[in-house]
Amino acid sequence: MAFSLGPYSALSLHSRRARNGTAFGVLPHPIPRSFSHLFLLNLTAPKHRLTDSISSSSSRLIVKASSSPSPPSSIASSPAFTIKSVPTKPIEGQKTGTSGLRKKVKVFMQENYLANWIQALFNSLPPEDYKGGLLVLGGDGRYFNLEAAQIIIKIAGGNGVGKILVGKDCIMSTPAVSAVIRKRKANGGFIMSASHNPGGPDYDWGIKFNYSSGQPAPESITDKIYGNTLSISDIKMADIPDIDLSSLGVSSFDNFSVEVVDPVADYMELMKRVFDFELIRSLVSRSNFRFIFDAMHAVTGAYSRPIFVEMLGASPESIVNGVPLEDFGHGHPDPNLTYAKDLVGIMYSNNSPDFGAASDGDGDRNMILGRGFFVTPSDSVAVIAANAQAAIPYFRSGIKGLARSMPTSGALDRVAEKLKLPFFEVPTGWKFFGNLMDSGTLSICGEESFGTGSDHIREKDGIWAVLAWLSIVAYRNKDKRPGEKLVSVADVVKEHWATYGRNFFSRYDYEECESVGANNMMEYLRELVSKSKKGEPYGKYVLQFADDFEYKDPVDGSVALKQGVRFVFTDGSRIIFRLSGTGSAGATIRIYIEQFEPDASKHEVDAQTALKPLIDLALSISKLKDFTGREKPTVIT
Repeated sequence: MAFSLGPYSALSLHSRRARNGTAFGVLPHPIPRSFSHLFLLNLTAPKHRLTDSISSSSSRLIVKASSSPSPPSSIASSPAFTIKSVPTKPIEGQKTGTSGLRKKVKVFMQENYLANWIQALFNSLPPEDYKGGLLVLGGDGRYFNLEAAQIIIKIAGGNGVGKILVGKDCIMSTPAVSAVIRKRKANGGFIMSASHNPGGPDYDWGIKFNYSSGQPAPESITDKIYGNTLSISDIKMADIPDIDLSSLGVSSFDNFSVEVVDPVADYMELMKRVFDFELIRSLVSRSNFRFIFDAMHAVTGAYSRPIFVEMLGASPESIVNGVPLEDFGHGHPDPNLTYAKDLVGIMYSNNSPDFGAASDGDGDRNMILGRGFFVTPSDSVAVIAANAQAAIPYFRSGIKGLARSMPTSGALDRVAEKLKLPFFEVPTGWKFFGNLMDSGTLSICGEESFGTGSDHIREKDGIWAVLAWLSIVAYRNKDKRPGEKLVSVADVVKEHWATYGRNFFSRYDYEECESVGANNMMEYLRELVSKSKKGEPYGKYVLQFADDFEYKDPVDGSVALKQGVRFVFTDGSRIIFRLSGTGSAGATIRIYIEQFEPDASKHEVDAQTALKPLIDLALSISKLKDFTGREKPTVIT
């Protein structure tokens, strides 16, 4: 059903952000000539910069991706090319974090900074994993992606890769890259993204590599990459011109080719196999159901219209902030209560839509909202798991197992116990779920950091989560007559609590803390853990155990150490402290607080009220203010 958002219409939300933003594909200022030495082989801004897609009366770009594959045509052909060996030297600080290498854009623009890391990656892989093989290249549309793509393509050609598949205009979400790798049986793929971090000349950029199963490279590979960045001496570059990435087609260079592909088609095909689109359409097309999706001017803007509007029948006005921008419209593309405040305001307003959702920079995170109701990520994955077999065709034959990251609440554990399913607790980082999926023991998993997914790919998947929730609500309402009151998002969650109990959960983020103070705090906590004893009183709580979480992978036997300091109490309450590896500057301290409540009469209590004693205890235990000087968190979830 179409509905008016008033001041929050798709046009007005776009205009409000885009007036001060930078349209994707258009640099805010030309690159000065003095910067040309920073780009290998005189690489500057690509000559073909999406000019056919940019309105002459506006700086915005509409990413128009078809919902069905378009047959490619050869657009360039060249004879054999030469390979240049470009001298270089090691650059400090190229160790990857939880999700690849992330730094400020200006760091990546330093001479050979990106090129060193890409070459170090090829130096770390067995030749059979890429020589003559197929790689995928995608990104979230942020600033510097177009320039970086040309560097990556040339180094891939110089190292003997046979073919690169690139999303048109360098657009391809992280979940879509994983899907394309798996469908096309590629050797792996590069993802240019700093995920949910801000974009633009003064903000963040990132790169990571996914292996042939579509999952992020394991630590055994990322450790080798880092080692090779410390000894690198030359970069192998194909001496080829920049590729026009604005048109579908193939550029051929003897034994190396680059194919520009529709970034939506393969992913759309997969979603149609996983979900019952007719069931979802029956909900979305109801006159008494209203839907809104906030793409946050990020990569899912390219996917939301083909999927939600063209395939499922949602109103075009239901997609807001749907134009991918290089700087995300000066926004912070992190779908949480703080950074998606426009959507939250809509969903908590009078006469709000029935269902609201958002996704992040690279499309792998999600937030789900009902009318005046926020679904925590921990509850979200638990509800999906409890309803998946009935509501989602992909799971009709059964669920293999469930898993969550260690800081995520225990809500999913209770579903696994009730359904008698295998259950796994892993460190933060999607790569830890991949081995379990490949071994056939895991179907659905999630992280409290707004990441939810399944074994249809090897990444978390924002649009998948939205479709899963729409499927559950549609299934619960499939027998409702026109005009009859519908089962709402809040109804689904509250019924889940009544069955399984409620895990009150909150996360406090302290972003960009001074690294020294943050690390000193963690060392202090580890020392406290080493001296702790079962039965010790912590205010009204009694300690069950305290540790620094470590994980031994049941598939390959690898061990991950120092994954988060835990204080677990006899009533099941937990306090967890971690340093995040997803930022590009400083350190982000995350504190997780959880308390289980079986009494249904107490389920309506506000989470911050229910958790206040534990929150106060966490701040007291950690001495966070003393170590960091921080009075308040940056984000509360």
